[in-house]
Amino acid sequence: MRTRQALLSGAAGALSLNLIHETARHTLPHAPQVQALGMRALAKTFRAAGERPPHRDRLYWLTLAGDLLANGLYYSLVAADEPRRIWRRGLLLGTAAGMGAVFLPQPMGLGRQPGAKAPLTQLLTVLWYLSGGLVAAAVATRLARMPTR
Repeated sequence: MRTRQALLSGAAGALSLNLIHETARHTLPHAPQVQALGMRALAKTFRAAGERPPHRDRLYWLTLAGDLLANGLYYSLVAADEPRRIWRRGLLLGTAAGMGAVFLPQPMGLGRQPGAKAPLTQLLTVLWYLSGGLVAAAVATRLARMPTR
């Protein structure tokens, strides 16, 4: 049961993060464009494997699916240990993911986010990943209080 709770809380964190990203990128002029970085990374992976990357629309959906899966597994770590430390793990994992999303793309050869305006875009990136960690913590806390069968 504990594994299921962790995976559900991780999925909730990942889903909330992606909903924020997708909503904001259509409404805010300097919103983080992490999907562009993800698409670049996936296209780079296809090329490294000697394959031609899929069309832009398909690449977007593959990136979104991979993002949900990877972030869901990552955020599931929030519920992986002692329940009394869930909120601390949500805070730390969310912040770490946001900082990674800000500082790692360029060293990884993915370039900058399109339309980024420092420091606003970077701050929003960290805050949104942090929110994913906190949503995962909230769901994990709620699930930990539920009676088990």
